[in-house]
Amino acid sequence: MKNFAKQAFLFIISFFIIFLAATGIKFLSLQVEWAKNLPPKPETSLTLLIAAAHWALSLSLFSSVLFSLSYSARKNYSSLMTIICVMGLSILFCFGFSSILDNWKYVPPTSINSISLGDKGVILSNSLNNREGTAVVLLGGTAQPLGPRVTAIPRQPLIYQETASASFTLPPVPFTDDTPWFLKSLSIDIRLNAENLQSKYNEGLLPFFIYAGSLIFLLCSLGHTIRFSAWPLANLFLSILAFGGILVFESFINTPEMQYVIDSFLRGMVPSAYSVPLIFLCAGLLLYIYSFLVFIIKRRDADEY
Repeated sequence: MKNFAKQAFLFIISFFIIFLAATGIKFLSLQVEWAKNLPPKPETSLTLLIAAAHWALSLSLFSSVLFSLSYSARKNYSSLMTIICVMGLSILFCFGFSSILDNWKYVPPTSINSISLGDKGVILSNSLNNREGTAVVLLGGTAQPLGPRVTAIPRQPLIYQETASASFTLPPVPFTDDTPWFLKSLSIDIRLNAENLQSKYNEGLLPFFIYAGSLIFLLCSLGHTIRFSAWPLANLFLSILAFGGILVFESFINTPEMQYVIDSFLRGMVPSAYSVPLIFLCAGLLLYIYSFLVFIIKRRDADEY
């Protein structure tokens, strides 16, 4: 029981710390993305904060499961106890935070104050490194995105416009972005996972619990990778790669093309809404069987010596 309490405490603490930190960082990132668009999108601080919290919820879920499995592997806790504890807390926190975020959207929003990102004559371009790209010079600055402007199109005369319609889209305000490609890809996969969980929650409790439960079941089945070698740091990196692979795998099988292939293969035996959770469950069962067989072989070899 003491080990169970330690396992639960670690999961709760890691979940809250990661959730709060990831929400703050993502919220600032979304504000930057919002500020880059001219004219500004009709967003509010609450809208961006909820979107950031949904993204952070998925990241916290994956990270907390990973840390809990890693901790139990180092302490040699019971695998069955770890799975029950981690799965129960993961589903509880995922559902609880999804419910809070769903009700939070009814709070009266506050608008975001526009920030002037450039003075009169600021130049916007779709391509910073390509001189052949179209550029727009805002004569009134970013404070007047629909005001007078001069459009410079390669190999054409300059075009002066007194005003522009509200539907007119300007190139984004240039911000340098040196984020590595794999981090951008990981962020996109986390966002897609958050959208899937939110979509299932909007469909009802049963679809949500089936999807989230099967996904967490698959994540917990990766506990064997954490004990792959005798080096804890190497095991941690292998586990991170494995969990990242689950994100990529989820995004892949949820594409319309793969959904069509899966539905054609199942031929209506399983409703299309439950085809992805079924794949998660089957993959998780295979990993659990593999882990059990490895355990039996190692124990038999130990008895022989």
